[in-house]
Amino acid sequence: MKLIILDRDGVISHDSDQFIKSPDEWHPIEGSLEAIARLNQWGWRVVVASNQSGIGRGLFGMDTLNAIHDKMIKSLARVGGRIDAIFFCPHPADSTCDCRKPKPGMFHQIAERFNVELRGVPAVGDGLRDVQAATAAGCTPYLVLTGKGLQTREHPDLPVGTAIYPDLAAVVADLIA
Repeated sequence: MKLIILDRDGVISHDSDQFIKSPDEWHPIEGSLEAIARLNQWGWRVVVASNQSGIGRGLFGMDTLNAIHDKMIKSLARVGGRIDAIFFCPHPADSTCDCRKPKPGMFHQIAERFNVELRGVPAVGDGLRDVQAATAAGCTPYLVLTGKGLQTREHPDLPVGTAIYPDLAAVVADLIA
């Protein structure tokens, strides 16, 4: 099985320092939905792994998160794409949970659910936490320069060997080449 793990905000959709708190605030990055549809067409399973501390902070509830994800799923369907599963950590940044990136717990949940070994599975993010979690789980980390990617690229703790691409569409073009 070909599996890829994607962060949501900054990879698939535009990010916000004030959090994406409603479906109206969720907007796809140009080309990202079509890139996911291409992955699907080439037989890839696409999973989202996203920190959603806005829930733990009380900024929005599960009904709102579900509505945001419903908008993403419907937007993908309009271009022939799909997400196979969405994993998220609802805990605030000061939590000691093991599912909040940069910890790899969410990735381990994905491995268990899909019964796969994560070694070499591409994991795409725009933040340092994303690529650190991917590396800790044994995935191949990809950094996109959308979202927080430009700042992350310069971070001294960026894991060695992280592949850097302009956006998700460029990652996908390389993976299916």
